Amino acid sequence: MRLFWPFMLVLATSCGVAEDGTQPVVTGAFGTKPVVAIPKGKPGRTPRITVLSMGSGRRTLPGDVVLADVDIRRWSGNRPYMSTYDGNQPTSVVFDGRQVSDTWRRSLIGRPAGSRVMLVSPAAEALGPNVPMTGLAPGDTLVLVFDILGGYPPDARLVGRTLPVIPADFVPGSPPRTLIDGSGEEIAAGAKVVIQYVEAAWPSRAVVDSSYRRGGPSAFTLAKGAVPDGWLGALVGRRVGSRVAVSCLGDRQSLYVIDVLDTFTHV
Repeated sequence: MRLFWPFMLVLATSCGVAEDGTQPVVTGAFGTKPVVAIPKGKPGRTPRITVLSMGSGRRTLPGDVVLADVDIRRWSGNRPYMSTYDGNQPTSVVFDGRQVSDTWRRSLIGRPAGSRVMLVSPAAEALGPNVPMTGLAPGDTLVLVFDILGGYPPDARLVGRTLPVIPADFVPGSPPRTLIDGSGEEIAAGAKVVIQYVEAAWPSRAVVDSSYRRGGPSAFTLAKGAVPDGWLGALVGRRVGSRVAVSCLGDRQSLYVIDVLDTFTHV
């Protein structure tokens, strides 16, 4: 499923009004790090949410795990604060009743996958889960641009398949093994993938990490340094819907079984 389109500035939804000046101007394609121009006027004190471009995928729902890239910068001086584009791993926001800021809920829930949304808000109301307020005052204005990859149920899995299990005869050094052939889009190097996985330590074979235990699917960019060694060669060229066993060697020998639920590439 391809959800990346050339960026169009569409002020489809707006909540709150700036006291002076205009909206920040955002350019760049969905899925790439946005370029943000901050106007000279004052930002206002009320959070404002603006849909910059509307996707055509499934709308996110309460209870979903929403996967999105987000770029956060200070209004003052247009200074970068943090960006998932730099770390090659989109954020996962679990809307399961735990504390998530209302501005993130209004920005992310009910949006079609493939949408780009901008939030302008005081820091006290703008920061999402696990985002620290380092070097910020509560009243400092932030500009956040979200690229929504999609929303997924926490227990999302390959249709009709049981949960992934490490094969009994799979050991460190084993070549990648296809356990289930997928029939969806082919996975390209540099693409983002949405996965569920389990990780077992060697030699105990005890499960030490699992996306199911941590709340649901995660998204990763298939780039060197962004995923464990071994994932690139194991996943590139496979298709969405595949289940792959992967052995990773290093300081910590690990065995993975990865279910590929979706992929996203630029067009």
